[in-house]
Amino acid sequence: MEKYQLNINQIETFISHIQDKGMVYAPHKTGDNSYRFNKVEDPKEVVLDYNRTLNSIKKYFLPPREVLLSFSKKDNSYNKGDIEHGKKIFLGVHNYDIKAVLRLDYNFVQGNTEDNYLKRRENCIFIGVSFIPDEYHFSQSVGISLHEMDGFDIYLEKNREGYGVSIITNKGKELIDGFGGLAKDMGTSSNHTEFKNKLKYNYNRLPEVFEHSWNASIWEEVAKRCVGCGTCNLVCPTCYCFDVEDNVDLSLMQGTRERNWDSCMLNSFAAVAGGENFRKSLAERQRHRVYRKFKYITDITGEPWCVGCGRCSAYCTAGISIVEIVNDLCEEYETKYLNRPVEQNGLNTARL
Repeated sequence: MEKYQLNINQIETFISHIQDKGMVYAPHKTGDNSYRFNKVEDPKEVVLDYNRTLNSIKKYFLPPREVLLSFSKKDNSYNKGDIEHGKKIFLGVHNYDIKAVLRLDYNFVQGNTEDNYLKRRENCIFIGVSFIPDEYHFSQSVGISLHEMDGFDIYLEKNREGYGVSIITNKGKELIDGFGGLAKDMGTSSNHTEFKNKLKYNYNRLPEVFEHSWNASIWEEVAKRCVGCGTCNLVCPTCYCFDVEDNVDLSLMQGTRERNWDSCMLNSFAAVAGGENFRKSLAERQRHRVYRKFKYITDITGEPWCVGCGRCSAYCTAGISIVEIVNDLCEEYETKYLNRPVEQNGLNTARL
């Protein structure tokens, strides 16, 4: 792995350099404390030092809404259209978001492969950047260390002089070729921050907890606060549920088949013909959401399908924290099945 130093005064020039190699997408500030990935037009508008974007880069591979095909009843034909899959460079990605992309890769190659997603994933280059965990991040608790580089082609680690640059793959080396002025040695890292938000148990013990948590009291307690808006699903980088609908024009002869993001927290999600709903209550829907992150897929892959980005907690309109839910389940599991005393005055007398 080659390592260099990118100084603060070289960042805009570096961004201009990679713009010549492909379409660049990077975080931009959109409010007092809000960021989102946008196509880079002006390198000066790129923000590398940020807490999190509202949505992850998932939206570029699985758009919130897309036309799958157009059809005509006149000649009984249809057209799937073209999927744009030119070279895309994603700059300033946090490592939990690249881990989320790798999890989606797994989801969309199982069974019938999702061609639209996989085509959009082609020719992508990822440049990661370090971050300082805030009160919502807990990615270390789900097995993603602060400076993990898996999935990146280049990784930028903030230091006093600017950013240390680690060239990880050949694609990363090709991208940086021709950019002069990089010093061979990296500067001293300035990011040794500890995570403030943590899960009580290591993630590999959570399936054991969830084996005994189906009827836990926390589901009803959380449901009293939940408004069922679905925000937690929409901002989650590993949620991939969608709905498909056909729309026809006024002539009833032409139309489109469209796919859009859906949310298991919405009342309509599990509703079927005849008025039946397989998850009528908010408690059932909250349970399903959390089990999807820490139990169902984890039993198959050994990894949690939550990457600890903290978005669902940070943007929840009711102030519900997924970390608090899981930790409460751990407490109840200890009390009921391990005969451990519950916390008193914020201190547990017998932590594992």
